[in-house]
Amino acid sequence: MKILEVIHGYPPLYNAGSEVYTQTIARGFVKAGHEVAVFTREEDPYRPDFDIRCDHDLQDPSIRVYYANHARSRDRYRHVGMDDAFISVLSNENPDIVHIGHLNHISTGIPEIAARSGALVVYTIHDFWLACPRGQFIQMGLGEPEIWKLCPGQNDLRCAVHCMSRMWGGVPDKKEDDIAYWTKWVENRMLEIQHQIKHIDLFIAPSKHIRERIITELGIDPHKVVLEPYGFDISRLTGRQRVQEKGVVFGYIGRINASKGIDLLLKAFGKTKSDAQLRIYGRDSFPDSSALRRIERGLEPDRRSRIKWLPEYRNEDIITSVFNHIDAVVVPSIWDENSPLVIQEAQQVGIPVITADHGGMAELVENGVNGFLFKHRDANDLAKQLQDAIDDPDHLICLGKRGYLNSKDGNIPDIEGHVARMMNLFEKHLSQKVLRNRSDVICFGGESDEYKSSIRSLENYI
Repeated sequence: MKILEVIHGYPPLYNAGSEVYTQTIARGFVKAGHEVAVFTREEDPYRPDFDIRCDHDLQDPSIRVYYANHARSRDRYRHVGMDDAFISVLSNENPDIVHIGHLNHISTGIPEIAARSGALVVYTIHDFWLACPRGQFIQMGLGEPEIWKLCPGQNDLRCAVHCMSRMWGGVPDKKEDDIAYWTKWVENRMLEIQHQIKHIDLFIAPSKHIRERIITELGIDPHKVVLEPYGFDISRLTGRQRVQEKGVVFGYIGRINASKGIDLLLKAFGKTKSDAQLRIYGRDSFPDSSALRRIERGLEPDRRSRIKWLPEYRNEDIITSVFNHIDAVVVPSIWDENSPLVIQEAQQVGIPVITADHGGMAELVENGVNGFLFKHRDANDLAKQLQDAIDDPDHLICLGKRGYLNSKDGNIPDIEGHVARMMNLFEKHLSQKVLRNRSDVICFGGESDEYKSSIRSLENYI
C-alpha cells in the first residue's frame, strides 16, 4: 500500500513522542514492503507561508518528507494555505491510506480533503487536541490562584474564561465582550472538529485512558476507536551496559515545559537524603529552562550539586547517551499523559519507572511491581518514592527486571507486530469503505469519485 503520514513535526526538527512514533512506524511500514511519504511542517521565517520543501528521512531515503512552511501562526486551527499544500502532496502521492498523527499547527481541513480523495483516513490519538484547544486538558488560568489546573472537560465557556483569556483584549469594561467572542470562537472550533471527525474512518488509541476520554468528550462511536499500543524499534533498545557509579541516578527524559512536571521533580529531589543524582535530558526551552534552574538554585547545596542538565539526544542513541547512565526513569507529568514512549523504552531495557498514579502513566506501572507510583502532582509523595529507591537500590534493580506489564516476558510491543496489526486494520476498514461507497452507488445511482478511488486502491493492493 501507499501510506501518507501526517504529523505536526518530524525528527530531528521535532522529537516529542508523537513525532518519534511517526518516524518509527513510517520506517516500519517501509520495512514491511509499503511505500511511505510524510506531510509535516517546519518554521522558516524567511520563506513564504505554506511553501513546500521536499526532503527524505535521514535513515531511510525512500521515505519522502514534505515540509510545509508554517512559521507565522500557532493558534489558528484551519489554514486554507496548508490545505492547498496538502492537496498538492496528496495529488503527487495518491495514497491508499492517510495516517494522521496530529493536526495542530497544520490544518483541521486535512481529514475531509483526504477522505474526498478516496483514501482511508486513520487518526492515531496522541493527546486530547481534538477535544481540547490546548491539547492536554490543563488550564492556563491567567491570573488565577491555581496555575495549570486540571480541566474536568471541554466546555466552550470554560475554555474561553480559563484558557483563551490569555488572548483577550483585556480592557476591563470589555470583559463580557471578550468572553462572548472567545466562547463563540471555541464553539466554532469544536463544530469544525465534529465535522472533520465524520471523515475519519478509524481512530487508534494507544491507551485505555485516552480511548475512553476521547469517546466521552467527542461522542465518537466506540466501534471506530481501536485500542492498539505503540510499537517500538526493539533493535535500538539492546545492549545496555550500566556505567558503574556511586548511589542511585534518576533520569528525566523529554521536553522541557510546564506540563511535564519537572518543577515537581526538582522540589521532590531536593527533599531526599543520601547518595543520589538527578539527570535531566532535553532540549533547552526558554523560558522554562531558566525558570527551572531558578528552582534548582533554591535547593540545599548538597542536592543542587547532584543535578545535571544534559542535552537532547538522538533517538537512535538512547542506550549509549541515556540508559547506560541512569538507574531509574522519572515521569512526573502534571497532565493526563497518554502512553509515554520513554516509560516503555525504559522497561524494555530493565530500568524501573517512577511515575504518577494517573492517566495512561498508571496503565504502564504497578506500584512495587515494575516501579513506583506517586500521587499525581504531589511533590512530597514523589520525594517519598525517590527516597525509597535511594534506600533500597537492590529492590529498585528487581523492579526493573519485570519490564512491561502487558506481556509475560516483560517485552514491549515491537514495531513489526504493531505494523502487521495496523495493516490488518487498514485492510479491514478499506474493504468496509469500498462496500459503503458501493451501497451509496446502489442507493443514489452513479459512481462517486470516492467510490472509484477506493475501488482502485483495493484493486491495486490485491
